[in-house]
Amino acid sequence: MTPSGRRLIPSHREIIMVRVIIVDDHAILRRGLIQIISEAANLKMAGEAGTSTQALQLLRTTPCDVVLLDISLPDRNGIETLKLIRKEFPRLKVLMLSMHPEDQYALRALKAGASGYLTKQSAPGQLLSAIEQVSAGRKYVTPGVAEALANSIGDDNTQLAHHKLSIREYQTLCLIASGKSMKEIGQQMAISVKTVSVYRSRILEKMHMKHNAELTRYAIQNNIVD
Repeated sequence: MTPSGRRLIPSHREIIMVRVIIVDDHAILRRGLIQIISEAANLKMAGEAGTSTQALQLLRTTPCDVVLLDISLPDRNGIETLKLIRKEFPRLKVLMLSMHPEDQYALRALKAGASGYLTKQSAPGQLLSAIEQVSAGRKYVTPGVAEALANSIGDDNTQLAHHKLSIREYQTLCLIASGKSMKEIGQQMAISVKTVSVYRSRILEKMHMKHNAELTRYAIQNNIVD
C-alpha cells in the first residue's frame, strides 16, 4: 500500500528459475547444452557431470529441478542411473537425452521413471520446451512415442521380443547384430567377455532364438540396426 491507500501493482511478473543439471560424458556437447540453457530467461545452470557417479555426487549437494541425462555414460548406463536417481530423489524430473532413435530407448526410459525422452538431434527450441514441460510436472513425449506407449498397453504377448530385454541385454543385441565380436562388445560395454556371453544366452532364451544369425535378422527386420 502507498501512503494514499493505493495498492502497489508489480511492474512485471517474477520469473521462476528452473535449475538444470547436465549429465553427459561429451564435454563439447555439454558446452552446447549449457549455451542453449544460458540463453533462456527462465533456466539456470546448476551444474554438470560426465559420469553417473559424478552425477549422483553432484545431486546430493546441489539443488536442482531438472536433470538432462544421457543414455550412454562410461561407468553406468543412463537407464540404470535414472533408476538410482528416482530412488534417491523421487521428486526430481529427469529428461533423457540420447543419440539413439526414440523407438530404441524411449519406452524403456519412460517406464523406468523418466519425465521425457529427447534425441540429441532435436532443435534447441524443442529442448527448451521439453525442459519447461517436465519442470511443470508433465511428461514430454513426441507423437511417435505417445503412439508406441498406447500400443504397448495391453496383452504382454503382443509386444515385440526385444521389449522383454533389459537395457544391457538390448545393448548387447544391437552390438551382436552390428557384427561385433564378443571381445569388441566387452570392450565397448566395459564388461568381460564372460559377461557378454551371459547376456547373449539370456537374449537367445528370452527371444526364443538359437544363434546370432537369427538375432541379426530380427534386428534388421525391426529396424534396430541398418
